[in-house]
Amino acid sequence: MNITPSYWRQHALLLVLTLLYIESFIGRQIMAVMIEPIKAEFGASDTQMGLLTGLGFAIVFIFTGLLAGRLADKVNRTRLLAASALVWCVITALSGLATGFFTLLLMRMMIAVAEAPVTSASLSLLSDSYPIERRSFAISCFTSGATFAAIIALTVGAYWVEQYGWRQTFFIISTPALFISFVLFFIMPEPSRGQYDEANTSATENIPTVLATGFRASIKTLLKRKDYCLLVSSSAIATLGANAFGMWNATFLVRSHELTISQAGMMAGFFGGGAAAIGILLSGYLADRIAKRKGVLWLPILGHILGWISIVIYFLWPKGLGDELSFSGIPFAMLFCTLASFFSVWWVSPCLTLLTGIVPSSQRALAISIQTVIITFVGVGVGPMLVGVISELLSDQMGTESLRYALLISSGTTLMSVFLLCKLKAHQALAKANIV
Repeated sequence: MNITPSYWRQHALLLVLTLLYIESFIGRQIMAVMIEPIKAEFGASDTQMGLLTGLGFAIVFIFTGLLAGRLADKVNRTRLLAASALVWCVITALSGLATGFFTLLLMRMMIAVAEAPVTSASLSLLSDSYPIERRSFAISCFTSGATFAAIIALTVGAYWVEQYGWRQTFFIISTPALFISFVLFFIMPEPSRGQYDEANTSATENIPTVLATGFRASIKTLLKRKDYCLLVSSSAIATLGANAFGMWNATFLVRSHELTISQAGMMAGFFGGGAAAIGILLSGYLADRIAKRKGVLWLPILGHILGWISIVIYFLWPKGLGDELSFSGIPFAMLFCTLASFFSVWWVSPCLTLLTGIVPSSQRALAISIQTVIITFVGVGVGPMLVGVISELLSDQMGTESLRYALLISSGTTLMSVFLLCKLKAHQALAKANIV
């Protein structure tokens, strides 16, 4: 293989961006193992914890995410991410000094501002660093950072919370962002925008470049594209049940399978996060190899179906059933948690790669930020909050098992995502037939 300086720059940038993504997601995922201690200290309800872990963050992200995406289309993206990492570090550390529920909620909202450019600017950089035929695997490596973050947050993070408390844990997780900020600002170069787009002009030739007409016109141009809207909608709905599952899974294991916080965190992180990491990398690898022959949409459709079947079995599996067949201390139900986590992420890298290919480079960060904002609101915001509300509504009838059925209800949204992806596949086939 011919190893060139460009090769090393590509992969060095991918590594640093993935580390930043991991750091930001650790900050989100660590809240999953902080729910019970924060709830006990501040006397909060499940609904309030849903607000803290999701909706409070998402509301702010909605207003800042689009502006951050627009900014990433105009300024030096590595410098923008360096500033983002630095601000994230400071606010995360300050979260450990929160004096009450609403103070901590304010900190979570400020972290949303700091995180706003991370996904859109990073994916824009990767799209300008890798040609389309190698982009899926690069994006899968980047997005797998979220699952590695889950492993770290739910295993090591759970240990830190149990040993040192949730306040000290915020100080611990904030420090790596300082190093990442330094590397991005002083070392990482900014790749040329659109340098790999010439080979993919057919995907974007019918899209007018409208940067000169303003922010609203750019958004309207993107939202007029049926393929873009279907792709974004299916991705957002897929994250509703998935993010609720990720945020409440450790608590579910504590309440319904009677594990300790550290045990539940390790189970959710190792089995759930580990399987999801492998699933994302595998789907990215497969997408790069079958895209030209069969397209990539069959991967997320198949993954959603298999993932939904597995997660339904997981939530309905009775406590203790089959435990004698598994290793000591590991509920047999974790087999289905592992399968659900493995299959349910098959949409991530194929859909993100498809998105980067159907929009021009001049609007790529904005297009990604629109998707990220909608995903954050629906998945990070509505998902955990909805499960908390349903759990409280069912608590009188179901008791401690109310969370089990709240999660089961939220998982049904996956079928809506399958329907939208099927519509997108039909739309693509019709568009291709009309061109021919």
